[in-house]
Amino acid sequence: MGRPFKQYLSGPRIYSCATCRAHAADHDDIISKAFQGRHGRAYLINNAVNVSLGPKEERVLITGLHTVADIYCTSCNTVLGWKYEHAFEDSQKYKEGKFIIEKAKVMKEGNW
Repeated sequence: MGRPFKQYLSGPRIYSCATCRAHAADHDDIISKAFQGRHGRAYLINNAVNVSLGPKEERVLITGLHTVADIYCTSCNTVLGWKYEHAFEDSQKYKEGKFIIEKAKVMKEGNW
């Protein structure tokens, strides 16, 4: 299988996996900080790196029914959050293709 290719972000404020410190997201990609994850506060972001997708499943979340896939750190396989694949309600369509990164699963790196 080999070693996974790691992508490194160059922004001044980066979120990294709290377990292995692999880069996960750039602070500038945050759409909202007002989301709730399984382990507390979470961020809705445009793009995540060094993550792999789990199987798609339908989940009833606070805002209704969604098709989501858990995202895993490619380095240590920790669940960092999920990706919205499909929203069943029209008011939630803006989330499709976006990621939830749980604050408890990442750490801040760079110039905060």
